[in-house]
Amino acid sequence: MQSANAPGKRKVLFIVNNRKDRSPGQRFRFEQYFSHLEANGYQCDFSPLLDEKRDKIFYKPGNYFRKMLILLNSYLKRMNNLTDSCNYDIIFVFREALYTRSTYFERRFAKQAPVIFDYDDSIWLQNVSEANKRFAFLKDAGKTKDIIAVSSLIFAGNEYLANYARQFNSNVVVVPTTIDTEEYQRIPQPPSETVCIGWSGSTTTIQHFNFAVEALKQIKERYGDRVTIRVIGDENYRNETLGIQGLAWNKNTEIADLSVIDIGIMPLPDDEWAKGKCGLKGLQYMALEIPTIMSPVGVNADIITDGENGMLATSTEEWVAKLSQLIDNPELRERMGKAGRKTVVDNYSVEAWKDKYVELFDSVVKNSKR
Repeated sequence: MQSANAPGKRKVLFIVNNRKDRSPGQRFRFEQYFSHLEANGYQCDFSPLLDEKRDKIFYKPGNYFRKMLILLNSYLKRMNNLTDSCNYDIIFVFREALYTRSTYFERRFAKQAPVIFDYDDSIWLQNVSEANKRFAFLKDAGKTKDIIAVSSLIFAGNEYLANYARQFNSNVVVVPTTIDTEEYQRIPQPPSETVCIGWSGSTTTIQHFNFAVEALKQIKERYGDRVTIRVIGDENYRNETLGIQGLAWNKNTEIADLSVIDIGIMPLPDDEWAKGKCGLKGLQYMALEIPTIMSPVGVNADIITDGENGMLATSTEEWVAKLSQLIDNPELRERMGKAGRKTVVDNYSVEAWKDKYVELFDSVVKNSKR
C-alpha cells in the first residue's frame, strides 16, 4: 500500500485493481485528482491488487496455478486493508475490492468508514475476459447491487449507470470521466495530404472497433492511399485489407500517438454493456481538437451535438457519409475539433470538476456517523 505520512489530514484509502497509470478507468476518474485532494487536506493512500509482474500474468491466457496464487495474495492484501480501515475517513472502492463473487470486504469496510463506490461500466452484467474464461465461476456481476447498497455515496460515470444505482441507494451522483486538458494539448503535425482515421482502446475493447470495419473498407475503396487508419491499444491487431498494424498503448507517448490522428472514431454496439460506457475515447480525441465521430449510444449522445462539436453515426452508410465529409473538408475538421475541445474544457475536464470532486469528499466526511 502506497502511503504518505501526513498528520492532521483526512485519510482516504483507494481500493483498486491496478497500479497507478495502468488503467484508463482509474487514471481518468480519480488518479488525476490526487494532487488536488492532497492540496485540500486529504491524504490519498493507494492499494492496487496487481503490480507490474502480476499484471503480465493475470491478463494473459494460461498460467492458471500462478493466477490462483495471485487471487490468494489479493485476499491477503485486502485482509491487511481491512485491518487498517478503521484509520481512514473514507474508503474509496473502484468497481470491486476483490475479483471474486464475494462482497465481504466492501461490507466490512462500510462498518469501519464511509465507502464511496465508483464505477464506469455496466458491471452488473457478466463480462469475463477471454484470458480468464476458466475463472468465470468465481465471478458474480450481480454483487454490484450489494456493494451499492452498503456504500455511503456512489459515483456513477453517467446517467444510465446512476439510474441502475438508484434502485439500491438514493445517494448517487453522476461524476463523468474527465480529461486533464492542461496535459492534453495536441502536438502539431507536419502538413500532409493524407488523412489519418484513428481508434484508441485496449485488447478488451478492440471488438468495438470491428463495428466500423465495413465502413472503413468502403472509405479505403473510395480514397485509397489518401487515407490511413491507426489502431492504438492492441499491438496484436492486424487488418491487411485496411493496412492496419496495431500500436501498443504507451503512457509516455500517448498524446503523441493520438496527435497523429485527423479523425477520431468511437463505434459501439447498441447494447446494455455499451450504454454504460462513459465516452472516454471520444473525450480524449476531442480534448486534442481531433474531430470525432461516435455511435449515439449511452452518454455519447449527450457529449456530441451532431454537426457542431462532433458527429454521430449509426449505420454503415452514415459512417461512410460523415467520414467522407470530414476527409474532404479540412476547414470543417478544424472547426469541429476546436468546438470539441471547448466542450471538454467546459464540461468534462479536471479543471471544471476538481472543486466539485473535493466537495463530494467533504460531504461524505461531514455526514459520517463516526
